[in-house]
Amino acid sequence: MMAALVTVLGIGVLWWSTDGFVSFTAEAARRAEILRSPRPVPAALLEDQDGRLLSLQDYRGKLLAVEFIYTNCTTICRALGVAFRQVQERVPQPMLGSQISLLSISFDPARDDPAHLKAYGQAFGADGRHWRIARVRNAADLPALLKAFGIVVIPDRLGGFEHNAALHLVDRDGRLALIGDVNEPALFADKVARWP
Repeated sequence: MMAALVTVLGIGVLWWSTDGFVSFTAEAARRAEILRSPRPVPAALLEDQDGRLLSLQDYRGKLLAVEFIYTNCTTICRALGVAFRQVQERVPQPMLGSQISLLSISFDPARDDPAHLKAYGQAFGADGRHWRIARVRNAADLPALLKAFGIVVIPDRLGGFEHNAALHLVDRDGRLALIGDVNEPALFADKVARWP
C-alpha cells in the first residue's frame, strides 16, 4: 500500500515538474509556455547595420523571425547566422519582406556598432531589407528585451558571453508566439510559412 502511494506521488511530482510530461528541460518548458500563451515584446528602439532606426513595433501586421547574437561570437552565433540564412532561403520568396522579415539583434551594443553589424550580415547573406542586423539604441532597454524573449546572457570573463540560442517568431500582433531550434531551421521556416 505504501509503495503504491509513493509511486503515485512520484508520478504526480514528475507530471507537475515536466508540465504534464511535455517538458524535461527549462528550454522545452519555455517553448511550450510560449505556444500556450504568446507574450508581447517591448518596442525597444534599435539601430541597424546602416544606422537606420527601427522598432519591433514597425513589423506589426507581419511575421518577424528574430535571433539574438553578438558579432564577436565564434561558436553558437555562427550557427545562428547559418540557420537564419537557411530560413531566409526556405521561406517562399514572394512572402519574404511582404509578409515575413528577419531580424538579428545584438546583445553587445557597446561593441557591435553598425560596421560590425554590417560585416556580420554580409558574412551570412543578410540583405539589409528583408533581413536586418541591429542593436538596441539605448543599452538600458536591453534587459527588458532579453527577458521578453527568454534570452539569458552571461559574460564569460574572456570578453564574450555564454547565452542560449533559438529562432523566435513574433506574430502579426507583436507577440512572441513560437520558439524554434537553431538546429532545425527548415522546420522553423516551414512553420513560419504556414503561420496563420
